[in-house]
Amino acid sequence: MVSMDSMNTCKHTQYIWERNIKYMNSEITVADIIENLKNTPMEKIENQPQFEKYLTTKEFTKIHSGMKWAEGPCYIKSHKKLYFSDIPNNHLLSWDGSSVKIEKDPSNFINGNTEDLEGNLISCSHGGRCIYKTDINGNTTTLVDKYLDKKLNSPNDVVVKSDGTIWFTDPPYGILSDYEGYKGDMEYGACYVFRYDPKENNLEVVSKDFLKPNGLAFSVNEDKIYIADSGGSHDVNAPNQIMVYDVIENRILKNGKVFHKFNPFFADGFRVDKDDNVWTSAG
Repeated sequence: MVSMDSMNTCKHTQYIWERNIKYMNSEITVADIIENLKNTPMEKIENQPQFEKYLTTKEFTKIHSGMKWAEGPCYIKSHKKLYFSDIPNNHLLSWDGSSVKIEKDPSNFINGNTEDLEGNLISCSHGGRCIYKTDINGNTTTLVDKYLDKKLNSPNDVVVKSDGTIWFTDPPYGILSDYEGYKGDMEYGACYVFRYDPKENNLEVVSKDFLKPNGLAFSVNEDKIYIADSGGSHDVNAPNQIMVYDVIENRILKNGKVFHKFNPFFADGFRVDKDDNVWTSAG
């Protein structure tokens, strides 16, 4: 006997699959998305005083320019550097507090970055369709690039849990065109959220709920995980929201619910501060 929950899960999975195939065949470009949204007003911020109390200053200093777009900022204390990506220019850059330099040219279209427990830089590569690890000397190795012997799509954002496991999202943005990766096929036919255990060299799916999973971050005590769906980037009727899940036994996601819906924009990368506030872009 098949339960109603199982039937609903199958229908949702089919919906996600059909929507992703539709996007892969669409001709929508990044320029189209920017043109469509650039004059759209932002939502009113209802809790602006709460936001402003975290700002120690309202003076901001530009440290670099000339990028097509910047993503994936990650400060690694042992390296004494802030790393960040310029995806379309195919660069990984760093700032040491005084100057900016290009660390990798080409970077293989690196997107999101984070730090592992050993102080290595962990990066999502659109071009390599993989997760990279780069040590303090600049040596880079590929950690994982396949699921069930099929290429990943284009890993987008990544976070490392306190047990050393690497959690990342895998939307198709880097294979939709040659602008931020290399045009290609979705080989496993969907867009999942993954958990990779480098000690066991084991990759597993933790969620199939998303159309275009994007940013992700754990709560301070890691009993919750926040995951963005930026499906609305290519379809006005698709999700523009952050979901939140309970994390059970360090690997199982349960009780998913909408944390915040964005209108008309969508969340990209984000992080959680020491007070469990979520700080997100909404472009």
